[in-house]
Amino acid sequence: MPSSPRLEKITPDNVDAAIDLKIRPDQEGLVAPVVRSLAEAYAHPDIAWPRLIFDGDELVGFVMGFFGVRFNPDDPADRHRDGIWRLNIAAGHQGAGYGRFAVQSVCDEIRRRGGTRATVTWVPGDHGPERFYAKLGFRRTGELSGDQVVGELDLAGGGGEA
Repeated sequence: MPSSPRLEKITPDNVDAAIDLKIRPDQEGLVAPVVRSLAEAYAHPDIAWPRLIFDGDELVGFVMGFFGVRFNPDDPADRHRDGIWRLNIAAGHQGAGYGRFAVQSVCDEIRRRGGTRATVTWVPGDHGPERFYAKLGFRRTGELSGDQVVGELDLAGGGGEA
């Protein structure tokens, strides 16, 4: 488990390090780079919650939550969702608990805002994060968001470890 992970907002002092964060090469087609996430956060400041993950002074990852999003805005039955928009853990720091910490942090923020479910999407595939999210209690909903699988975690019912 990480020694003392914490989340920090993106600032002028750490934005270059955020942009330089690199995941494993085999994951590059599965998650957008941090620079794209920061552009999306800038374009959607009302729903995006971007944070850097530090352990001590070392940048180990990036997570971006979202709040109050509808995947299918043209469908009146589609409900607002909260969850994990993006998760990038630096290549040399994967498997050390930072991803779990990031997911837990977003889930805590969802609860703080009164939410009871966390949503995440992922690209299916051999190197994708489905097993990671399943270990945390996320279950497929049967929906797709574009070409990505939609998973959900019940935060009110005590489901999952996140």
